[in-house]
Amino acid sequence: MKDHIWQRVVQVGNHILSSGATVRDTAKVFGVSKSTVHKDVTERLPKVNAQLANEVKKVLELNKAERHLRGGEATRQKFRGKRPISE
Repeated sequence: MKDHIWQRVVQVGNHILSSGATVRDTAKVFGVSKSTVHKDVTERLPKVNAQLANEVKKVLELNKAERHLRGGEATRQKFRGKRPISE
C-alpha cells in the first residue's frame, strides 16, 4: 500500500471515530468517493490498525441502524415551511 493511501486510511478511521460521521460525510471531507471510504475502512484499515478498524466498524453499524431516521429528518426539513397548494 502506498504511503499516502496508508495515511488517508488512518485519517479516515480517526475522523469517523472522533466525529461519528457517515461514509457520505467522510467522503466529502476527504474528497474521495463513498466506495473509496468504504474500502478504506473495511479492507485496508484492518490491515493497518485492527483496533481502530473495530471501533470504526461499531460507529458505521450505528450509522446504518439510524439511517432511516436521518432520511426521515431530511424529508421533514425539505418540506418544512411549505404550505399545501390551495385551490
